[in-house]
Amino acid sequence: MSDQDTPSPEPLENQASGPAGHINHPEQALTLAQAAAKVCLDNFATDVLVLDMTPKTALFDYFVIATGTSRRHLHALSEEIDHVLQKELNDKRISREGYDESRWIVLDYGNVVIHLFDDETRQYYGLEVLHSDAPKIDVSHLAPKPGSPQTGFGPAAD
Repeated sequence: MSDQDTPSPEPLENQASGPAGHINHPEQALTLAQAAAKVCLDNFATDVLVLDMTPKTALFDYFVIATGTSRRHLHALSEEIDHVLQKELNDKRISREGYDESRWIVLDYGNVVIHLFDDETRQYYGLEVLHSDAPKIDVSHLAPKPGSPQTGFGPAAD
């Protein structure tokens, strides 16, 4: 094989990284994390938190943690997050765990891992306590403004 037959290497920014072959773009990971948080806030999840995990691990960039009120609520949050991240932001979910049990649903998007809990399970595992040294990303600006029409499912504002 001559030098002319050797394929040139792909530019670094186009090479896949991570266990699922996701391309590592920190700004895209933050966009996904914020979009997932916004879905949770728009759809009545409580205690929505985004943790920057980059100082702690190279496996992923962000945790999104939220609490739902029921099995049906957790399922709806999971499905709406998938819709927004896959259909609107063109990302691909690697895996989903806990959907059938519906106490702790984990959506793995490679650089972003979303944890949807019922209240009891969230308190028991205490991920935000375990990772209390991870920087928190402010998502308060993503919450619906009081008096604005609700965009998600759940009780309508009076």
